[in-house]
Amino acid sequence: MESLSPNFSPKLKNFPNVQNNLFRNRLQSFASHQFMGFNCRNTTTLRVSSNRFKTRISLRIRSSETQPNHEVNSTDSRKKLMSSVAKGLVGFAAAISICLDSSSAVAESLTVAFPVSRAREVNTVQRTLVEAWGLIRETFVDPTFNHQDWDMKLQQTMVEMFPLRSADAAYNKISGLLSTLGDPFTRIISPKEYQSFRIGNDGNLQGVGLFINMEPKTGRLVVLSCIDGSPAARAGIQEGDELIEINGQKVIGIDSEAAAQKLRGRVGTTVTVKLLTGKNGERESYFREVNLPREYIKLSPISSAIIPHRTPDGRQSKTGYVKLSAFSQTAAVEMENAIQEMEGQGVESYILDLRNNPGGLVKVGLDVAKIWLDGDETLVNTVDREGNMLPISIVDGHAVTHHPLVVLVNEGSASASEILAGALHDNGRAILVGHKTFGKGKIQSVTELHDGSALFVTVAKYLSPALHDIDQVGIMPDVQCTTNMLNSPSELMKNKTSVSSLEADSCIMVAEHELDIQESKGTAS
Repeated sequence: MESLSPNFSPKLKNFPNVQNNLFRNRLQSFASHQFMGFNCRNTTTLRVSSNRFKTRISLRIRSSETQPNHEVNSTDSRKKLMSSVAKGLVGFAAAISICLDSSSAVAESLTVAFPVSRAREVNTVQRTLVEAWGLIRETFVDPTFNHQDWDMKLQQTMVEMFPLRSADAAYNKISGLLSTLGDPFTRIISPKEYQSFRIGNDGNLQGVGLFINMEPKTGRLVVLSCIDGSPAARAGIQEGDELIEINGQKVIGIDSEAAAQKLRGRVGTTVTVKLLTGKNGERESYFREVNLPREYIKLSPISSAIIPHRTPDGRQSKTGYVKLSAFSQTAAVEMENAIQEMEGQGVESYILDLRNNPGGLVKVGLDVAKIWLDGDETLVNTVDREGNMLPISIVDGHAVTHHPLVVLVNEGSASASEILAGALHDNGRAILVGHKTFGKGKIQSVTELHDGSALFVTVAKYLSPALHDIDQVGIMPDVQCTTNMLNSPSELMKNKTSVSSLEADSCIMVAEHELDIQESKGTAS
């Protein structure tokens, strides 16, 4: 999943703060680290206010005088919206007011009133629906909204939501509305899910440093690993221990994410866990309870190692291996530090492992590419909802290293991984080894809504520097290989990479062979 900024969270009250030229300004700002708002040529401003009798939506639309044809179309759309909403909501005592400005830049205001659900939690979701509808109306990459009347869809969904009595049922209506767009990446997630998303991208959490996973066959919650130095590690919790209770509540029947939420909490508080330990057969199993203090836990997306390698001419050399598991906010800085450290230890070639990396922050992916590239190379081309293509390029780049590079990819490499792999490959910097990538050529923005939920909206698609469209196609590597063994999750989560396990990875062996070929040709990419 791709996002422009995890911190971009305009509240509804800030929605009027918009400027012109939606995608060009947005992508240029994003490329220059200043992506801070929704910009659009034709601006729709939504305001929502509630009392015990009704909720009022104010919709203000302003069309640029420099786009007369678009202005006419927008006016027709607004008239259709006014008509459709009036017809659909008149039975609910709807009130519509329209204000027209005869100036060169047409301004219109539309106010629609609809009845507040008697269920307060549903009313909250009604406001969320309006927020989501407006954001998609202005930013979704497909201006036809999958060839449907998006304004009419608001009316229909609001009518369907009114008789509901639970927030979950109301959220399902929003999800149903979004599903009509035909884009699985445009979606809404709950406040708890968004909190987990933020943790994954920020790289920091308040918890005990315990990684757990549910066994699909048994439903048991089993410890994958503990972060070194964390409260869980200091308490002697080990891989394979089974989690039985959290604060006296049995965890049977809940998934790993729900359990993780219970383990997290404010720094300085404690959580009590009951474990069944010794189930791996190496020792007698027994139950034990442990009180764990919650602390700040840092999650690193980088693991690295130096692999000793003998070249075909018998010379001993060093290959730097860097595994990037996610494009979180700290990834580029941590990777640069790792490479500089390995440069100081005499590393002469590199393997960048992007296998099973599902993506993350686009900007981070571009920052990682800059570590390896010089000059003014194009990193990616973005295409907005109007079909305009905008290349994003390095400005006077200086690579940290010029040593030969191989990038490992597979079917689990998606989004930002594919942007990075495409940038390094198309600019002649790296050879790709592995399997064809996932094929996700779309970019999402992430917006926190007023109730703490978050809306992911596909705002653009991208092409590689060589103008390859990878969406639903993927990137085919230069050299294919069959992976017989990958690092276990526990090894990566502990930020340790076993050299012996790397040497047993057949794709790394292929990568080393390709590096030998580059060296024999005198290639310094």
